[in-house]
Amino acid sequence: MKEFPQLGFGTYKLEDRDECIDAVTTALDVGYRHVDTAQMYDNEEYVGEALAESDVDVDDVFVATKLKPANLGYDDAIETAHESAEKLGVETIDLLYVHWPLNTYDEDETLTALDELVEAGLVANVGLSNFRPDQLESAIENLDAPVFAHQVEMHPLLQQTELRELATEYDHHLVAYSPIARNEVAENDTIVEIAENHGVSPAQVSLAWVMAKGATPIPKAASPDHIRDNFDALDLDLDEAEFTAIDALDRDHRIVDFESAPWNRV
Repeated sequence: MKEFPQLGFGTYKLEDRDECIDAVTTALDVGYRHVDTAQMYDNEEYVGEALAESDVDVDDVFVATKLKPANLGYDDAIETAHESAEKLGVETIDLLYVHWPLNTYDEDETLTALDELVEAGLVANVGLSNFRPDQLESAIENLDAPVFAHQVEMHPLLQQTELRELATEYDHHLVAYSPIARNEVAENDTIVEIAENHGVSPAQVSLAWVMAKGATPIPKAASPDHIRDNFDALDLDLDEAEFTAIDALDRDHRIVDFESAPWNRV
């Protein structure tokens, strides 16, 4: 089984072909070995082109994608997973998530499809994304395949304590999207002060905090400078006082929120 890197590269909003290919190939050159995309992003084909163009062997890259909420019925999940693999240029998708438990999500149909995709060898690992704790536990109980990862929004302003505890309890990875809160961390005095003390960016502080909490951040970036800056968070060590100060920032502030989101439909 492939190693799951501590830091991944997100591709949300990289919808322009050239920009997406340039960003992904740059990320691979810098050292990223985990690339995250989704059917909803409309860029799986571009990510696949970047993987093919890169000097890094695709077998050394952990490739993750997500089923669109409209494609969660049994037949659509099976069919579009094959389409995603073809677009990405891989024989096996390293990690396939249910992007949102919305629209056509049906626990029996969707999870059965995931299990069959794993059994067929098209998918190596099953993931869930944006599930409430109760939905997460129910899916874990009803899947034959183990849940490898749960992807949610997580950053110092939304610290996801309960989901981190469940990841530990059920032994799966917690993957953090929007890990720098769309750069709102750069407006937070505490994080800015810590960044200045280390001579690094606020983004690096946020990413280092997320990783220290046991989660895997997948920051998206387009410019080479931002791609490299985010990767350098791997070298940043925060001290106990800095962790305490960041822990105190939690205020349940969501960047991604809408009326029909699972947490608004309890």
